[in-house]
Amino acid sequence: MPLITCLSGYMFGGFGLGSAQTVTQSPPVVSVQEGQTATLNCKYSTSDSTYFLFWYKQSPGGELIFLIRQDSYGAQNVSEGRYSVNFQKAAASIRLMISASQLGDAAVYFCVLREAQ
Repeated sequence: MPLITCLSGYMFGGFGLGSAQTVTQSPPVVSVQEGQTATLNCKYSTSDSTYFLFWYKQSPGGELIFLIRQDSYGAQNVSEGRYSVNFQKAAASIRLMISASQLGDAAVYFCVLREAQ
């Protein structure tokens, strides 16, 4: 089976003045066999109580593609097709899981934090 490699990128967006935020993704490279689940981790910090977390992927052609969004006030973990998240607000972390990995999943993935303000 082909090996699929997912790379972690770094991007964040925040529009609140004077707010400090950080986003850290790990591991930098994830390789899985086709058909397996790939997992990417994101830790963040923000001083805002309401915020949004997004996952995007950038294909080898450079196009940035929206995958999934989790709101800070949402109690449930969101899923969209083969993409799902495990959101742990108390731990300030969100994990992206890509089930049934395909060759087209080989890309750079970005975890994005956007404050509500």
